[in-house]
Amino acid sequence: MNVSIRCTHLLFVAFLSTSSLASAEKVKSVEDGNTMTIVLDDQPVMLRLAHIDAPEKKQAFGEASRKSLAELCLGKNAVLQNKQLDYSGTLVAVVQCDGNEASRIQVERGLAWVDPKHNNDLTLPALEAMARRDRRGLWSDDDPIAPWKFRKPARKARLAHIKQSDDAICFVDKWGSYRIVDGDRRYGC
Repeated sequence: MNVSIRCTHLLFVAFLSTSSLASAEKVKSVEDGNTMTIVLDDQPVMLRLAHIDAPEKKQAFGEASRKSLAELCLGKNAVLQNKQLDYSGTLVAVVQCDGNEASRIQVERGLAWVDPKHNNDLTLPALEAMARRDRRGLWSDDDPIAPWKFRKPARKARLAHIKQSDDAICFVDKWGSYRIVDGDRRYGC
């Protein structure tokens, strides 16, 4: 894709990120239980469902979660609401396919967690509690591991080469300066 088309596409996505109006887009593929690719302005765009986090592909119930979302949305027109970009530039939205809110259905089926850091839908925790009570999906497991905990060891492995001491390299992001200690960010270096 040439630079001018890419810039136009990014500006279009940025415009969408400020819009809370609904728009319908075609779902091209489903990557996992909370991520899909939609066709936006004739270009594929990665989209993450708002309010939830689903098991990773290699995690227990990861494939079941992906299949559930594919059944709900793959090949269908998705109505996007409350669109915004996350810190990494991924489009995040409330998605409805055939009138069904995908995040809500995934939680009801027990195939996604309500994301404790990014949820602002006050009805989803009750749906998760009912799925837990009824031991649906991942809640049938005795000790399901949340995806943000499952990803943490992989993150630590990626950062293992960084010197783990008080004189470690200091990084700066939008929240302040930090250093990596035992694979986690420690602010104030």
